[in-house]
Parts: sequence; C-alpha cells; structure tokens
Amino acid sequence: MCAFRPCVLLLLAFVGLSLAQDPGFREIDQRRSAAPAPATASDVARSAAVLNSMDVLDDTQVIEPGDLISMRVVEDRREPQQMRVGATGEVNAPHIGLVKAAGRTCKQLAQEVKRRLELNYYNSATVVVAIDLKRQDDPNARTRYASSEIDFFTIYGQVLRQGKYELPQDEDITISQAILRAGGFAQFANPQKVKLVRKTPQGNKTIVVNLDSIMRRGNLDYDVYIRNNDVIIVDEKKVNF
Repeated sequence: MCAFRPCVLLLLAFVGLSLAQDPGFREIDQRRSAAPAPATASDVARSAAVLNSMDVLDDTQVIEPGDLISMRVVEDRREPQQMRVGATGEVNAPHIGLVKAAGRTCKQLAQEVKRRLELNYYNSATVVVAIDLKRQDDPNARTRYASSEIDFFTIYGQVLRQGKYELPQDEDITISQAILRAGGFAQFANPQKVKLVRKTPQGNKTIVVNLDSIMRRGNLDYDVYIRNNDVIIVDEKKVNF
C-alpha cells in the first residue's frame, strides 16, 4: 500500500502538468462564476409589482414619449399594467383614462393618478409607477418615436375628453373603442348618429354610425375600424322642451 501511494501521486502530478500545458485548458475563475447576472428589462419591470409605498418611487428620471412603464393601484389587488407612453405623452391609467405622463417623474405621475382616483373612486389610493424600459434602450420605440410618421385620429363634440389620439400600430381600434378612449359620451351626446369623417382620394367621406346599437345591443358588425387622420364628431342630441 505504501509503495502504491508514490505512484498515484506521480500520476496526478503528470496529469496536472499536461493540463497546464494544454492551450485549450482554462482554469475556472471562481470569482467570475460567482458573480450575479446583470439585471434584465423583465427584472426592472417587476419593480411595480413589489413596491407598496409611494415614498420610494423614483423622483429623478423624467418619463418620455416611447418609454415603457408599469403602473399599479395597490388597492385594486391586481398585477401592474404595462403601457407605452404615447406620442402625445399620455398613458391610459386604471379607472381614470388618459393622463399626461411625459415630463413627469414616476413619483409625480403616481401622485397625479392618486389625486384623480381619490376624486371619485377611493378615499385613499396608493399608486406605484416604474419605468420598465427607456425609449433609447428599445430599438422599436427609438425608431418609431424618432419619426414624425405617427398615426392619429381626432374626436370632437360630446365626449368627456376631446382631442387628438395616437393610433396604435400593433392593434386595430374601432369607433366604439375610440369613444371609450376619449372617456365615453358626455351627458348630452347623441350616440345614434356619430359621424366618422375620412379623407379619401375622391375627397372627404362621412360615415354615420349608430353607436347606441353597437355599444348597448352588441351589433359589432357595424363597429367601423379607425384609420389614420380619421375625425370623429359626436353631435349633441336634440331636446324638445
């Protein structure tokens, strides 16, 4: 047994020397293998899911059009909503609809959403907002928002929020969905005769849509899709006294 041990030690020394001389051999760097992986965009996106206090929200980095953000109302007990900041700088916040995000920090946006939620929905609301991906770090957003070729539609008349709205590239929007994005009908709106004005090579074309039939009776076959530069006009209903 004692005679065998020197042979084993000699063999191990020979193997070690051979590996060290092999140009393909790389000694394991324990420090490198133990280093944590860099954070990914999905890791950052989860921040709105784990935060429960508005005091720790970021109040330094300003939100810009094209940024991908997430928002959560803690009292809703739901997962965060992820949304792209539109070219107009707005996002569609839970319960309250469009709110200006661009030019504000996460904390400032959360405070504005909180203020509006407490007007009608909650006695006290806790809103958390996080930037998941900046526009400059997202090739698709960087290309799109650097261009002036962004599609819009416009809504006038008896809706809660008249104005110009960005037309998403990744989904089709119908006229009923466009009305909802504008906050829905105002009190004196006439939903039975909503006008859709569309530019064509032959000139402007006006389509009259009965949104009462679509939104209350479910006649979805008449729900017209919105196109770039469409104008929606919601007239006031006639009241006979």
